[in-house]
Amino acid sequence: MISMIMVLNQKGDIMISRQYRDDVSRAAADSFRLQVIAAKETGTQAPVKRIENCSFLYTRHLKMYFVALTRSNVNPALVFEYLFQKIRILKAYLGEEFDENSMRNNMTLIYELMDETMDFGYPQNCAVDVLRLYINLGNVRPQDEPEPSQLTSQITGAIDWRREGIRYKKNEVYIDVLESVNLLLSSTGNILRNEVTGQVQMNTKLTGMPECKFGLNDKLVIDKESSAQRKPGVEIDDCTFHRCVRLGKFDADRTITFIPPDGEFELMRYRVTDNINLPFRIIPAVQEEAMKVSINLKVIANFSDKLFATHVVIKVPVPKNTAKAKIKNSFGRAKYEPEQQAIVWRVKRFPGKAECMLSADVDLMPTVRAKAWNRPPINVEFQVPMFTASGVHVRFLRVYDKSGYHTNRWVRYITKAGGYQIRI
Repeated sequence: MISMIMVLNQKGDIMISRQYRDDVSRAAADSFRLQVIAAKETGTQAPVKRIENCSFLYTRHLKMYFVALTRSNVNPALVFEYLFQKIRILKAYLGEEFDENSMRNNMTLIYELMDETMDFGYPQNCAVDVLRLYINLGNVRPQDEPEPSQLTSQITGAIDWRREGIRYKKNEVYIDVLESVNLLLSSTGNILRNEVTGQVQMNTKLTGMPECKFGLNDKLVIDKESSAQRKPGVEIDDCTFHRCVRLGKFDADRTITFIPPDGEFELMRYRVTDNINLPFRIIPAVQEEAMKVSINLKVIANFSDKLFATHVVIKVPVPKNTAKAKIKNSFGRAKYEPEQQAIVWRVKRFPGKAECMLSADVDLMPTVRAKAWNRPPINVEFQVPMFTASGVHVRFLRVYDKSGYHTNRWVRYITKAGGYQIRI
């Protein structure tokens, strides 16, 4: 695993180093300074460098380099995650913009954090809330400091993301299902790429240590609970979860069970590639003449007429030698913006099931060398509240606690454009 962690300044001098194994030495910093920092490789090459049978994995914060050294075949994703967590911990202790001076003024604190977050090259506890409970360097202790027995269970147990003794007058859970639609349509109308990436954000304000069960309309779960009245489920791919989720139960019966952190966190991410309901259908027609381009665009909203899209922006590309454009559109505002080389059509509020048209006559300037227009794709931006393109929706959220209190739940859906492009 990791043999050494070093923090270097922009000159390549070691500010802080901690050796976890004896197969590397501080002299390795000279090799890193000469072959990476002096060669100005950062930002142009991959942040992994192999020098004399030793792997250097590094990242930057302001003018400092956080470097991990290893001679073993380590998982680079794990090492980078540790380095990012280390920077996040230091930001929590020293401030968002901590620099070389603040590092030198808090050497004792940083060495304590290095010892607690890694043991013999293996990453350990990187939860800021737990570290703050017992590494505070003489600062005022919080009033709700747990008993030593509780502290031990948080450090060594599985639930380090939530402390005991949390109390709320009202127990509430806010759930946001956020989706991004990625579409690439060919000029003939064929779908080249069509997928939805989504995430479930939660904000929990719950008393005690409750256990939550969360359910989506997952096709595998719906098929198990087959009933004539149930709507078909959605095939959800590539699920990734917050570490509070019990993966064993999810693998066994696809139930999402967890003890939630207090406050805001991202419960899961997912991807859907089948049966996607595209919010907008766009039909372009472009005709090129000698010194003129005619553009006709029809936009149809496919979602319910009870909903509406906001912040709709449609960018229709035009040739670089455009002189002026005469534009007619049914609603919204459209104008030619030379800096974007496009006609930008903005609609603040687009009703569901509505159809609108845009027509433009673009006059071109003569050029010395005639060059064919490569026709970049139309780009669309939008946001549709209370709509999911994938069809995913929350079936239930059950909260179990010893006291059996009542929980208020709110769910919100938002679909926005990711890369929504139509070739012309």
